[in-house]
Amino acid sequence: MKQGQFEAQYEKDWQAFEYTVEKLEDANNSFVEELKQSEAAEFTRLYRRICHLHSLVLSRGYSSNLADKLSSLIARGHKQLYQRKHTSRYKFIRFFTVEFPVLIRRESHWFWLATLLLYGPGLLFFAATLIQPELVYTILDPGNVDKFESMYNPENRILGAARDSETNWRMFAFYISNNIGVSFRCFASGLMWCIGSIFFLVFNSLLFGAVAGHLTNVGYTETFFTFVVGHGSFELTAIAISGAAGMKLGYSILVPGNLTRIESLKRAASVAIKLVYGVFAMLVIAAFIEAFWSSNNLLEPWQKYLVGAALWAIVFAYLFLSGRGADGPE
Repeated sequence: MKQGQFEAQYEKDWQAFEYTVEKLEDANNSFVEELKQSEAAEFTRLYRRICHLHSLVLSRGYSSNLADKLSSLIARGHKQLYQRKHTSRYKFIRFFTVEFPVLIRRESHWFWLATLLLYGPGLLFFAATLIQPELVYTILDPGNVDKFESMYNPENRILGAARDSETNWRMFAFYISNNIGVSFRCFASGLMWCIGSIFFLVFNSLLFGAVAGHLTNVGYTETFFTFVVGHGSFELTAIAISGAAGMKLGYSILVPGNLTRIESLKRAASVAIKLVYGVFAMLVIAAFIEAFWSSNNLLEPWQKYLVGAALWAIVFAYLFLSGRGADGPE
């Protein structure tokens, strides 16, 4: 193919790419944000296309002017591509270090309500079960009670004193799936005018209280509490945040104010979905701790409690101290 034919056939590609690069180079142009949202894939495709065309120009010995033009476009495109990737990484880091904890504090009324619903009924039922052991059967059937006893019986060592890495990774995947399921129910059911989120928060609270109370009664406190104290900080907090996000959705439908219910729900959802992003990250961390740390029976109980206390302190400091002053008044 002669150079003239080559240019006639492919010139539209490098012109389109040059137009996009020029827009990206204009830092004050709103096109930059539009590209990130809707045309990033096309920009990347055109970049690869220009690289391929440049290699053809070199291999076929076309004029140096054409080769230099494409080479310049590639260099400019590479710079913008790198900057966009860097910006995405920065936004990802900023979200988890600043925006997410700031958002929790801005929605603290929902967070504290969800926390009360998740812990309050469980603590009361835990105390009641210690006084009246038979109460556990109002929450769990005898088969599940026996199952929990078997899991946390110190003689069974089911939790895995020294599990192999394959088992740990398999349990890691299981814990992620299970935790996401619990959190999703607390979140999505909030669309039922908050009732669903309230129900699942209270139900999980009562379940935890019943199990903790019963295992305390049968003398399995060490195996149970040393297991849950580590990952519980991330897992339980994430569940509370899920419930908070769900109740925010439900309340936006119940009390839309001057907005239509659809518009009110849209605005609440724009906040709730950000909370869910953070919840997912916390559940992954919780599952990792549960699979690789909580299940390790080779550690002394005091070591488990010490690390568990440190993890609770980290979660508290992250949610209530991280990002302060970075985004102005909260």
